[in-house]
Amino acid sequence: MNSNPLLNELNNILSETRNPSTLNIDLLSTEAILQKINEEDQNVALAIKPALGNISIAVEKIVHTLKNNGRLIYIGAGTSGRLGILDAVECIPTFSIGKNVVIAIIAGGDKAVKEAVEGAEDNQQAAIEDLNAVNFNANDILVGIAASGRTPYVVAALEYAQQLGAVSIAVSCNPNSTIGKVANVDICAAVGPEVLTGSTRMKSGSAQKLILNMLSTVSMIKMGKTYQNLMVDVNASNEKLYARALLIVMQATDCDEHTATAALQAAGNEAKIAIMMVLTGTNAEEANSLLKQNDGFLRQAVASNGA
Repeated sequence: MNSNPLLNELNNILSETRNPSTLNIDLLSTEAILQKINEEDQNVALAIKPALGNISIAVEKIVHTLKNNGRLIYIGAGTSGRLGILDAVECIPTFSIGKNVVIAIIAGGDKAVKEAVEGAEDNQQAAIEDLNAVNFNANDILVGIAASGRTPYVVAALEYAQQLGAVSIAVSCNPNSTIGKVANVDICAAVGPEVLTGSTRMKSGSAQKLILNMLSTVSMIKMGKTYQNLMVDVNASNEKLYARALLIVMQATDCDEHTATAALQAAGNEAKIAIMMVLTGTNAEEANSLLKQNDGFLRQAVASNGA
């Protein structure tokens, strides 16, 4: 037993233990090191599989929250916080949602995105202040992200969510974690020891990114943001995204480029409306009205028109 309590705590965290297969990694050739990393990375997706049940529960709670005008808020420190930011930012152009629908908070603020902010992950009061700064309330849902599952900043945030009566979700890479015990839903991907001991930006970071991708993507699918496997709500805000929107219209309707271009232009560059127009023979106003009547679900809207 060590005299430092934190040392004892870290000693019992799976992601902080030494990986027996990489003890001699500093003696290997470059290619052999890469092979070791690749072998370990292949375990990440498999480690997530046992958590799919809880991820499913989390998605249903997120969808319920968003449908009731609540927000999805990610919070984390260091790599975990940056992964939350990455997922939140990408939701905006991919699914054409408002800037305040999916929000990410990182310990230490914007400065921490590019550099380490000393002590930020230990500041419990800052977590509460950061949540208050975005007017976090009982109608929102909080996803606390921490590879170790014990980051004080994230623990405090999840405890605050519980106090307010908001639904909370924990994403970690260690079983029986502190954040898992605090949150309503515990998502754990036990990826095991890292190639470099304690470097949780590696397998743990990969697992967290995959889980956040699942939470946001599946939630948006359940919100009617897709048609088949197409991102029909993509925001055509630049040349590449306009070309993607054009291709999506063509793929969804089997129409030619000329037809898709005309429909997209008439629809104000909104792919979903353009697809509705082509599939049903309606104009932009009629297509938009049918979509609204069907809560934005394109399949339902097309079926309701008898197409």
